[in-house]
Amino acid sequence: MRTALTIAGSDSSGGAGIQADIKTMTANGVYAMSAITALTAQNTTGVTGIMEVTPAFLAEQLDCIFTDIFPDAVKTGMVSSSGLIEMIADKLRQYGAKNIVVDPVMVATSGARLISEEAIGTLKKELLPLATVITPNIPEAEVLADISITSPEAMEEAARVIFDRYGCAVLCKGGHRLNDANDLLYDGREAIWFKGRRIDNPNTHGTGCTLSSAIASNLAKGHDLKTSVQYAKNYISGALAAMLDLGKGAGPMNHAFAIEGDYTKFG
Repeated sequence: MRTALTIAGSDSSGGAGIQADIKTMTANGVYAMSAITALTAQNTTGVTGIMEVTPAFLAEQLDCIFTDIFPDAVKTGMVSSSGLIEMIADKLRQYGAKNIVVDPVMVATSGARLISEEAIGTLKKELLPLATVITPNIPEAEVLADISITSPEAMEEAARVIFDRYGCAVLCKGGHRLNDANDLLYDGREAIWFKGRRIDNPNTHGTGCTLSSAIASNLAKGHDLKTSVQYAKNYISGALAAMLDLGKGAGPMNHAFAIEGDYTKFG
């Protein structure tokens, strides 16, 4: 069985973070492992508290994983401090990790900065050059490329700049700010558009975590990057189309929409 590791924070409501990652990896047929960067107190209406782990404890988690069950792919999510980012990069280099998917969680779709400028600088310097692919949203791609993105052509230009700067493929997520759900993959050779179907579902909590984890899962199974992105897009469309409705705010998707069997039947 192929394996995948998520390095991210915990979401106590289960819709995003490592919980979404583990559900996604399991649903996509790989064995999921996790190294937790922070505990959060949150639900569908917002985050009320965050408690980070220390870099030393994160290193201990990663050592335990890499020296026992070596992951076939690694996904990183939101990491808010420079010390943790540096430790992640050090361990990925130390163990020669492969198929690294970095979700560079820096800027909310609203434009609000989620991590400090210092941490963004460390992310750019230490982690992005190690990535197989990164998955920024439009505001994050603007930060990485120093380009205003207001059109598909600008997305392509930003993706090329990001590749040239950091040496990694980039999946630039369009989303509702620019288009329905059309994402652009640039790997240094060609720009490939992945068209998404519009799904009228307000419950989209954890979509970024889910997409990056699904890509990592498919890379772990030996698929090439283009195929991995396409499968991940199909999976997230199915999870959204299942129309799960939980919580009082922006709720989670149904990560288990395609899992059927004796143990998933209700009643």
